[in-house]
Amino acid sequence: MATFVVVGLQYGDEGKGKITDVLSSKSDYVVRFQGGDNAGHTVYVGEDKFVLHLLPSGVLQCKGKCIIANGVVVNPKNFLKETSQLEARGYSTDHIFISRRAHVIMPYHILLDTYREEEAGNESIGTTKKGIGPCYEDKIARMGIRMVDLLNPEVLREKINLNLKLKNSLFEKYYGKPKLDADEVYEEFISLGQALVHRIVDTERELNEAIHSGKTVLFEGAQALMLDIDFGTYPFVTSSSPSTGGVCTGAGVPPTSLQHLIGVAKAYTTRVGNGPFPTELDNELGEKIRKIGHEFGATTGRPRRTGWLDLVSLKHACMINGINNLVITKLDVLSGIGEIKIATHYLTEDCKKIDYFTSSTTKLYKYTPIYETLEGWDEDIAQIKSYDELPSAAKKYLEFIEKYLGIAVYLVSVGPERSQNIIRKELF
Repeated sequence: MATFVVVGLQYGDEGKGKITDVLSSKSDYVVRFQGGDNAGHTVYVGEDKFVLHLLPSGVLQCKGKCIIANGVVVNPKNFLKETSQLEARGYSTDHIFISRRAHVIMPYHILLDTYREEEAGNESIGTTKKGIGPCYEDKIARMGIRMVDLLNPEVLREKINLNLKLKNSLFEKYYGKPKLDADEVYEEFISLGQALVHRIVDTERELNEAIHSGKTVLFEGAQALMLDIDFGTYPFVTSSSPSTGGVCTGAGVPPTSLQHLIGVAKAYTTRVGNGPFPTELDNELGEKIRKIGHEFGATTGRPRRTGWLDLVSLKHACMINGINNLVITKLDVLSGIGEIKIATHYLTEDCKKIDYFTSSTTKLYKYTPIYETLEGWDEDIAQIKSYDELPSAAKKYLEFIEKYLGIAVYLVSVGPERSQNIIRKELF
């Protein structure tokens, strides 16, 4: 048995897609276990850039199967769009399959997401308006439509009618918006089901059999722990559990099957959308890091907020995930920055020094980070392949992180291409 889980430890955009792409070349299965096409995973292959939203990032290199598991919410139209785009660039998508249990993002989910964000104005969550949250709401409310329902005309029509009875009333009476036509929605999605019939399969049984037979299975998360519905900066979070624990419910495998738990963090911190960000650099230095690191959302194009590395939140994320292998990405972006700060504690509003993350988002806005200042480096490290070749200040920075977290850094990314990595140990 050889299983690997790749999850984000900050607010998303840490470079999980690149790490998944690197590991997928040796994997028999690559599995997305939560989220939807609100994700934006960027993979560079030479001069070619691929931005994947719903498809597993391993789709480019995995010689086995790529699975969109039951914990993912699927927009069938966007799935077909992404596969068509890959095929147009010469890649096969015959190895991509979707769980029969995965829930379907319907047009009314996208409308609800959009109307809510518009109404909230400055108090909005900052969603991608892809319908992710409303789809998960219907799943929990036991009103959801699953991929298997797209293959059953009677069930699909009944569920659409049931949902639109409620949603159309909300659109008309509360939002003052036009209704959706049930027949039009039905015809569109029964057709989408037929287009995807060969990809809709039982995935949990196959994955468990693959693990038991010794196959290499790589699980890929979207978003990150600080956006987790339970353990992130609620309510400024996503609608699922992008944690290692989310693998179990999101893919149907037991926790005893998970071995290598890989947490990915940038050498600094970024965040897209609203919510607290204790180490944010809302100044010229933050803008410099944004420009050097090309920090713009892969899904929305929004500028990412930037800041120093926050070890308090990172320790929280590693604890919840049980991380045993750490990846630090974009270390090259810090070259030439000068002195580098790294947050090790928070100072609360009543002047208490703490080193743990709070459950109160309201309080977090009022916390002040306490920093350690480390020497920076000026050397260009983008082409370095060996840890020993890194500038001493860069190594000290990484060693400070390792000591604080008690977890070894197994891979350092020093550029966007899949070859720009310093691998300190081989996992397989």
